[in-house]
Amino acid sequence: MLIVPEREIADLMTRDAAFDAVEKVFAAMAAGDAYNFPVVREAIGHEDALYGFKGGFDQAGLTLGLKAGGYWPHNLEKRGIINHQSTVFLFDPDTGKAKAMVGGNLLTALRTAAASSVSIKHLARDDASVIGMIGAGHQATFQLRAALEQRQFEKVIGWNYHPDMLPNIEKVATEAGLPFEAVELEGMVDADVIISITSAFAPSLMADHVSPGTHIACMGTDTKGKQEVEAALLARAAVFTDEVAQSISIGEAQHAIGAGLIAETDINQLGAVINGTHAGRTSDDQITLFDGTGVGLQDLAVAAAVVDLAVQKGIAIEVDF
Repeated sequence: MLIVPEREIADLMTRDAAFDAVEKVFAAMAAGDAYNFPVVREAIGHEDALYGFKGGFDQAGLTLGLKAGGYWPHNLEKRGIINHQSTVFLFDPDTGKAKAMVGGNLLTALRTAAASSVSIKHLARDDASVIGMIGAGHQATFQLRAALEQRQFEKVIGWNYHPDMLPNIEKVATEAGLPFEAVELEGMVDADVIISITSAFAPSLMADHVSPGTHIACMGTDTKGKQEVEAALLARAAVFTDEVAQSISIGEAQHAIGAGLIAETDINQLGAVINGTHAGRTSDDQITLFDGTGVGLQDLAVAAAVVDLAVQKGIAIEVDF
């Protein structure tokens, strides 16, 4: 079995490589060439942590495996380590033997950012110039860096429940040569693209905070009861997701479905837009919303790419297992 430690990931996986892997796996899912297994995600009753497993099988790429991990909300303040912790395990689909174990923390941040970035590429208006960030934690910085590569943005606006964290995303904006403005949630009406990256169980972004033509990417922690945006917003929008089953069970759509505001048939796979079997955005004043639930196949795709790179560079550690 090969091991690629967390410490090696930063020198192996780039944003471009993560984007390419995620875009391809979304397309494979929509084409029926890859599928995800049911997600297990539970509150473990210790440290307020959410822990679970996401897995799947890509028949075209012969990639089989799972990611184990979750969200420990007190890690940063108590231990000085990030709140999201995970590890990816890959298996040989021919034999079932363990093939690789890969550090999943940075990969999770990169693949999550890549997913919203893919949605911006395929769904946001071409003339989008203002990007709004809801959330300013560790993953928000990855989200913003990746998103800024998809359009010629001219300004970044941001809101966070704890305003003292906003300098995290202001720094990214400054590095990109863009002005940054802290706003109240009502100020999101000025944004052409909005990324929400929180672990909220009550909506922050309301329907009247969003202007016609906006693209929204809901990228926060997904589990039973999570909610980042008002359910009425999904009723106003053309809704896309990575995995419909996850969107309606642990993603943003669970509340809109429960309230009878939309039906499961109103939710489309982003991969269908990538494949050209769905038109995607149909007008400049249409609101589009991507519910990024974080599918196991995303993790497997980026982990498999990392293992190949680690082997090429002689970094992978081989153990008898």
